Amino acid sequence: MTDSQDVLVGEIMGPHGLKGWVRVFSYTRPVNQILDYSPWQLVSPSETEEFIISCSRVTGKKILVLFEECRSRNMADELKARQIFVDKSQLPSLESGDFYWNDLIGMQVKSSDGIFFGNVDSLMETGANDVLVVSPATGSWDGRERLIPYVEGEIILKVDQNSNQITVNWQSNY
Repeated sequence: MTDSQDVLVGEIMGPHGLKGWVRVFSYTRPVNQILDYSPWQLVSPSETEEFIISCSRVTGKKILVLFEECRSRNMADELKARQIFVDKSQLPSLESGDFYWNDLIGMQVKSSDGIFFGNVDSLMETGANDVLVVSPATGSWDGRERLIPYVEGEIILKVDQNSNQITVNWQSNY
């Protein structure tokens, strides 16, 4: 497994061609920014291995990568579905009030009325706005999972990393 300073930035989709290239799905914005980070920690349920990019190509929406450690289709096929992590120190510094998605995972979500909904389990990108996936936790209002739009000022009132809490303008019956 990765350590707490590692950030998920993408996933290996599968092999491309016969010489060891892999297709990459990037969670970064812009998507090709994933290529700025090295080394990559490729994580499967059973192991974590470090890989160095020797060559990359962006063609349309596809990102293709060839690793120094991977020179055949069989080796590339073994990397399919591995998650790509990089050390957080490689990411650009953010301005005050900005957050990486990874920073929000696990934070408690409470309404402005003090109702505890649960913890941020993940985030989804929908096109219109990002959405917090809030899973119930011990002490939460009910056992429901909630999808809360990440709209600053209107729905997301405050993100307090010091108290590990997000305050939302959200009703318990939504």
